[in-house]
Amino acid sequence: MVGVCIMVISIVKTMTPGLTNYLIDKGLAIDSLLFMISALLSFSSIRLEQSTERLERWAEMIFLLGLVSMTLITVIFSFEIV
Repeated sequence: MVGVCIMVISIVKTMTPGLTNYLIDKGLAIDSLLFMISALLSFSSIRLEQSTERLERWAEMIFLLGLVSMTLITVIFSFEIV
C-alpha cells in the first residue's frame, strides 16, 4: 500500500502545481505513514510472546483508516472535486 501511495505521489508531482495536487500529495504522504505504522504494529504483535491483542486491534484500526483515507483521496483525485 505504501508503494501505491508513492506511485500516485510521483504522478501528482508531474502535474501542474495547485492546491488540489498539494492536498493530494500531503494526504497520500500521511496515508503511507499510516500503512507503515500499521505494518509495524502488526509485525510487533507477531514477534512478541506476550498477549498482543491490543497491538493487533490498533494495527487493524490504523490500516482501515489508511484504506478509507486512500479511497477518499482517490475519489477526490479522480473526479477533481476540490
